Amino acid sequence: MSESTIAAISTAPGEAGIAIVRLTGENSINIIEDIFKPTKGKKIRDYSDRRLTHGYIIDPHTSQAIDEVLVTYMKAPYTYTAEDVVEINCHGGIVPVKKILELVLKRGAVLAEPGEFTKRAFLNGRIDLSQAEAVIDMIKAKTENGFKLAFSQLEGSLSLKIMEIRNTILEMMAHITVNIDFPDDDIEELTYDELEKRALAIHESILNLLKTADTGRIIKEGLNTVIVGKPNVGKSSLMNALLREARAIVTEIPGTTRDTIEEFVSIQGIPIKIIDTAGIRETEDLVEKVGIERSKEIFNKADLIIFVLNASEPLSHEDEVIMKLLINRPAIILMNKTDLPIKLEEKYILKSLPDKKLIKVSIIEGTGLDKLEEAIVDLVYGGLVINKESSLVTNVRHKNALEKAEKAMRDALSAIKNNLSMDFLEVDVKNCWEELGEIIGETMGEDVLDKIFSKFCIGK
Repeated sequence: MSESTIAAISTAPGEAGIAIVRLTGENSINIIEDIFKPTKGKKIRDYSDRRLTHGYIIDPHTSQAIDEVLVTYMKAPYTYTAEDVVEINCHGGIVPVKKILELVLKRGAVLAEPGEFTKRAFLNGRIDLSQAEAVIDMIKAKTENGFKLAFSQLEGSLSLKIMEIRNTILEMMAHITVNIDFPDDDIEELTYDELEKRALAIHESILNLLKTADTGRIIKEGLNTVIVGKPNVGKSSLMNALLREARAIVTEIPGTTRDTIEEFVSIQGIPIKIIDTAGIRETEDLVEKVGIERSKEIFNKADLIIFVLNASEPLSHEDEVIMKLLINRPAIILMNKTDLPIKLEEKYILKSLPDKKLIKVSIIEGTGLDKLEEAIVDLVYGGLVINKESSLVTNVRHKNALEKAEKAMRDALSAIKNNLSMDFLEVDVKNCWEELGEIIGETMGEDVLDKIFSKFCIGK
């Protein structure tokens, strides 16, 4: 446990019914007893653990009451940080909270750094690093699915899977080490066939986790979805229909949207960041040109492109230009305005882009949009069956560590197939074990820890 006692405001700034000042550390109880006067006169340490105690925060120098509060004292080790924790529930608002925090700091507490409460929970062994990172994911979750996924990680779903793989690797390492160190002893020799069998099983487990990374990232951060097409095909109308509100201006005049418009919407629990772009076409309008160039930049960074075509017009040169840009990109093609006589050659589009899904819609009549939403969901999950027991990788850091672990085990398999010395094999297997350890924080440098927890808000 850390020697210093830290304190911070754990609620959002501004006016509210209640605000919370939180302390953790071995001196928490002494600090609160210096400034808190319970209504019934007893010392707070004499009350039951985890009980809300009514009283007043008193300035020891002036004996003036600062605020009427409820205080909770929670004894280590069964607390968020595994240390003594005190929470002061005071009236919300800048003045009372600031005064109470100042008193706490004057009595010896140190202002907490961002994420320091959660960092202490990790350092004190109450949670591992992936669980600590799940805390901030829960706070920042954009949809219910994102929250559930973060909560599942906080409960240890990913940690258990990583530890299971690491334990298997540890057994493999132990057998390799014994065979290296005691080659002449009467021990069971580990054959290369047996090593390959174990390495393949470990490699497959790592690959299975890596397969979930893109889906996990999207559920956590959102699917960057760009709506493209030439002017006046219905891009802004599509955005308004998905948002269920008139967010983008819709007119008959081509080039109405001159800049990108961004909004979030949840589709079956998936956060979708919809970006409506300026119609891509040749133009002499300087402002529209800037918007079109920005559209092309965003186009190249998109997770998904929704290409909107006007079904009531033949394919144009502008449509053809966009179609070429869609090759090797994740995209869905929408044939809009199907309520009008269709003049677009559907067979030509499917022949030019055979790997893309084509959906016929009439945005003005609201038909076909349900099929679009289903196509987006199918694309995100990619055949994955997700349930509450599933372990999804949502963190870029975790994905990078898994990729390094996968390469290390792939190198180990290569060493086994080439009958290389056990010494070479031992290095690769150990590298895999250490890379996986970075995910749960068992093999992690202090500088990386500081970087991770700096992303947290103060007070968490």
